[in-house]
Amino acid sequence: MKKTSILSILFLMLMAGTSYAQQTSNYNKNGYKLTFINYDNTLDTALKTRLINTFYKVYPELANAYNKKTLKAVTMIIDTSYKGVAETANGIVTISSRWMHQRPEDIDVVTHEVMHIVQDYGQSTGPGWLTEGIADYARFKFGVNNPAANWSLPAYKATQNYDNSYRVTARFLAWLEKSKPGIVKTFDSKMRDHTFTDDTWKQQTGKTLDELWKDYSANPVV
Repeated sequence: MKKTSILSILFLMLMAGTSYAQQTSNYNKNGYKLTFINYDNTLDTALKTRLINTFYKVYPELANAYNKKTLKAVTMIIDTSYKGVAETANGIVTISSRWMHQRPEDIDVVTHEVMHIVQDYGQSTGPGWLTEGIADYARFKFGVNNPAANWSLPAYKATQNYDNSYRVTARFLAWLEKSKPGIVKTFDSKMRDHTFTDDTWKQQTGKTLDELWKDYSANPVV
């Protein structure tokens, strides 16, 4: 009996510890609901607040700019077991607690990830590199703390290509916006409508993707 009691106590302690580790908070503001689930009880409270504030700053702006029909309810998870930096699926943003401890100024990881929710491309036939490039372009345009996080678009290098994705593609898109304002929104809309094709570049600019990249390489000023 004594052995059983000890095991029971240990089980209850384990359950209590698990319950303590998972902290769920719900927020409603300006028509958007955020469920914040935190598995890291060492996460700085001020950092948690900054992540939440970033969501409520950038998500409505991204929705207004790109997709007013985007989800009104989003879940954000601070995960102690996640090995990457962050990922998004089905309206759920998962962020590595390890990354936030290492890079506490990188709160615009939220901006990139919630842009994926706004994109809502589903089973799009468009290129994945463009999806990630648009998300980083959104971070470039709407981010709230990029300089402090030491995050910026990279300088052009001859070894780069448009399909390198993320910031390399984002810089190319920023260059393209100079002569074709609103083209990123057009690409985003066509990706969501599943009407984006390889011909879209020429239809929107008069040049093929390869021709545009050649022009960019010759004068990559953003």
